[in-house]
Amino acid sequence: MSEIMKTDLAERIERLITEARKRTVAAVNTAMVYTYYEIGRIIVEDEQQGEQRAEYGKALIRHLSLRLSKKFGKGFSERNLEQMRQFYIVYSQIPQTLSEKFNDATIFQTPSRKSSSLLTKSQKPQTLSAELHFTLSWSHYLKLMRIDNPEERHFYEIEAAENNWSLRELQRQFDSSLYERLALSRDKTGVKALAQKGQIVEKPEDMIKDPYVLEFIGLPELPQYSESELEQRLIDHLQTFLLELGKGFTFVGRQVRFTFDEQHFRVDLVFYNRLLRAFVLIDLKRGTLKHQDLGQMQMYVNYYDRFVKTEDENPTIGILLCTDKSDAMVEITLPKDNNQIFASKYQTYLPSKEELQRLLEENLK
Repeated sequence: MSEIMKTDLAERIERLITEARKRTVAAVNTAMVYTYYEIGRIIVEDEQQGEQRAEYGKALIRHLSLRLSKKFGKGFSERNLEQMRQFYIVYSQIPQTLSEKFNDATIFQTPSRKSSSLLTKSQKPQTLSAELHFTLSWSHYLKLMRIDNPEERHFYEIEAAENNWSLRELQRQFDSSLYERLALSRDKTGVKALAQKGQIVEKPEDMIKDPYVLEFIGLPELPQYSESELEQRLIDHLQTFLLELGKGFTFVGRQVRFTFDEQHFRVDLVFYNRLLRAFVLIDLKRGTLKHQDLGQMQMYVNYYDRFVKTEDENPTIGILLCTDKSDAMVEITLPKDNNQIFASKYQTYLPSKEELQRLLEENLK
């Protein structure tokens, strides 16, 4: 057997072992989450059948912590057991729609399904699903439990699972108020769908955010910066920028040149969205957006539609990212039926979550 064949064989076996270990770790993490849910259920049901006093609950947690820590070691502090209790309280009330979202995940039939008939009507969770699907790590759920709004919590859980967000990515999306930024462009029905199904990208408007949050580029400390500096920072943090852009984006190039009528033009950033099957052109603008900027983007989009995209691809999308814009000017400049060109603000600092929540509440009245 040649050395090349030996190396190829070894690499195939190494990949197999690596993937098996990943699946083992994932299975262990999943089993741990379900176990913690069951521990929380047992604690809550004991409290419900015991004395309805805070002192009783504290004493129970203290007793369990001492005994479990002595037998199993770390991981069963009073704080951790209280978190397991809270985990059951939060997720035993989970709407069926979220459970259905993960109907292809591993199903875990908890022992509580067998014993639930022993509970009184007042003790049973009001909307407890017959099957629960936990697809994230325990650390993810610790973060999610701290989100008070259940609709917002469901949204982040769905998105984290579908997009394989790390805990850090989940924290970043929450800090940047992704839910509120997407919800601001939707009516009541759209906001409800966002909470139940996550972000569904079926048309260009579904992927647009206003504002885009670019705090990761580290420019707030600079009093002034150029468009080229902004572009370079985005390229330097391309992975995070793709996360901010949303689902289905792949990077094509920067300063992509095309020639028309013996003139050279350059598009700042070119992406392709696999879900929409369309090119996405992004131009960066410092200061207030002008109607000439919209006209230039219209020309870029027209060129790509006529000379770059194939017949089976959808119309090109253009996004102008600016620090300031007049919605009225954008509306009067673009065609009434426009669904290709969008202008959004960007900011290099995290938004005020309270302010976005206030705007969302006003929009939904």
